[in-house]
Amino acid sequence: MRAVVQRVKESKVEVKSETIGAIGTGLLIFLGVGEDDSGKDCEYLANKIVHLRIFPDEKDLMNLSLIDVGGAALVVSQFTLWGDCRKGRRPSFVKAARPEHAKHLYEHFVRLLKKNGIHVETGQFQEMMDVFLINDGPVTLMLDSRKIF
Repeated sequence: MRAVVQRVKESKVEVKSETIGAIGTGLLIFLGVGEDDSGKDCEYLANKIVHLRIFPDEKDLMNLSLIDVGGAALVVSQFTLWGDCRKGRRPSFVKAARPEHAKHLYEHFVRLLKKNGIHVETGQFQEMMDVFLINDGPVTLMLDSRKIF
């Protein structure tokens, strides 16, 4: 499972010009599910993300987590995180999970964030979405439940 996590001052997602999810201070999380991912990958990433110390403390050092600052999360499904661009000019998505499997794990990931006391908004699975954000920092991290970048 892969995630691109961006610290934001605010973020929203629209489908057909209608806002379906919006947050203030927190994290915009683009989540991509791979074909071999399981609930363990969800648990690893959810736990990692809510405890990442990427928010500034009183000394402006990144020492506080999403939980510490009472921030929210906007989770957007993003199968293109599994795009393999090593060959040719068109990405291959063969390692991305099939929609049924991906949706199940996406929803499980959202439930795990909520279980940690995080207010969660979401995009709409398998829809074209417009995502807006005011990046804070900018702070952008790539996470993978199975490898280190």
